[in-house]
Amino acid sequence: MPGDSAIERNRLWARLDGAVARYGAPLPTPLAVVDLDAFDANADDLLRRAAGKPVRVASKSVRVPDLLRRVLARDGFEGILAFTVREALWLEEQEVTDDLVVAYPSVDRGALAELVASPRAAAHITLMVDDVAHLDVVDSVRSSTAVPIRVAIDVDAGLRLRGRHVGPKRSPLHDTPPVLELARTIAARPGFRLVGVMTYEGQVAGLQDVVPTARARSLIVRGLKTASVAQLTRRRREVADALAEITDLEFWNAGGSGSVESSGADPVVTEIAAGSGLLVPTLFDHYRSFAPRPAAFFGLPVTRRPTAEIATVHGGGLVASGPAGPDRLPTPWAPAGLALTTLEGAGEVQTPLVGSTAGMLQVGDLVWFRHAKAGELFEHTTTAHLLTGDDLTGTATTYRGHGLAF
Repeated sequence: MPGDSAIERNRLWARLDGAVARYGAPLPTPLAVVDLDAFDANADDLLRRAAGKPVRVASKSVRVPDLLRRVLARDGFEGILAFTVREALWLEEQEVTDDLVVAYPSVDRGALAELVASPRAAAHITLMVDDVAHLDVVDSVRSSTAVPIRVAIDVDAGLRLRGRHVGPKRSPLHDTPPVLELARTIAARPGFRLVGVMTYEGQVAGLQDVVPTARARSLIVRGLKTASVAQLTRRRREVADALAEITDLEFWNAGGSGSVESSGADPVVTEIAAGSGLLVPTLFDHYRSFAPRPAAFFGLPVTRRPTAEIATVHGGGLVASGPAGPDRLPTPWAPAGLALTTLEGAGEVQTPLVGSTAGMLQVGDLVWFRHAKAGELFEHTTTAHLLTGDDLTGTATTYRGHGLAF
C-alpha cells in the first residue's frame, strides 16, 4: 500500500508537523487534516476502476459538504448516496446536488413530512424501501398524493451458501417473487414512483482480502467474494428481467469502494456507490483490487511521559462502529513505530503509546492517527483542515460543525 513504509510515514509526520508549524496559529485537537493531493488521487483511481460507469458518492463516508462538492465537480461522479432523509433534505437545500438517493429506509415522520411538502425536494430525493410498511409511513404524513415520491427497492445482495446468509443483514427481499410483489404494489399505489434498485454487496465491498496477518482468513474471504459475485450477477439479471415487465428503471445502484470493478462489470448495474475510497480509513488498507492512499488523519498532542518508553497523548478514543475489536481502534500512524497498549487501548481522555519511537517524543509533539472508518472521524470535530502540498491551505466545516446530527 502506498505510504505504508516507515520512511514514508516519517516523511508524512514531518510534512504534517511542518504544515501545522507554518500555519502560525494554535489549532485545537483532535486536529483533523485531509490531504487533498491524496483525496484527488483516490478520486481518479475510483473513476479508473469504474471504467466509465458513474460513481455515486456515499456521504456517510465523507460528512464534509465542501469535500462532497469537490468530488462531485469531477466528471464521472454523479449524485449522493445519503444515509438519512434529514441529511438528504439539507444537502438538497444547500444545493450540494439535485440527485440524492437515501440508502436506508426511514420512519422519521418529521423528515418525511418535510419531503412530501416540498415538490422540489421530492423531485430530487429518492427513498429506499423494502417493505410495504415503508410506504405506509410516507402516506401517514401526507393528506394528498399530488406530489409523487420517488422510491427504490433495496434487494438483499448477500450470498446464500448451504443454507447460510453471508453479508450485511439488510433487505428481506432476496428472491425475485417478493421483489416483484413489492414492485407491483408500488406501481399500483398513488403517490409513488419506482425509479431504482439497490443491491449492496457488503461481503464483497467491505471485507479486506489480503491482510498480511490473516492469510488463511483472507483466502477464505477471496473465495466467498468470488462465489458472491457469480451468484449475485445471476440474481441481478433475473430480477432486472422481471422488473422490466413492470417499469423502466432510472438506475441500478451497487457496490462500494472495495468492489468497484466487480460491481461495474455487471451489465445490470448502472452506477457504483463509493465513499471510503476517497479518504481511505484503515479498514480499507488490504484489498487486492486497489492500492489506496490514506487521505485523512487526526493529530493528538503528547501531554505526558510516564516512563522513558511511553508517550501519552491527550484523548484518542475515536473508535469505529461495528463489531468490537482491535481493528475498530484508531491506528497511531506517524511517526512510524508506535502502538496502542493492550491495557488502555484508545482512551477518551488519554492514550498511552509504546514502541520504538515513543521514547523520542516530547511533551507538545503531535502524533498523527488514522481512523478505522472514513466519515466517522468527522463526528468528533467541527473542522477539517485541508492540506495541499506541504501547507494547510484552507478549512472545511464538517456536518458536526454545521450543527447537524443525522
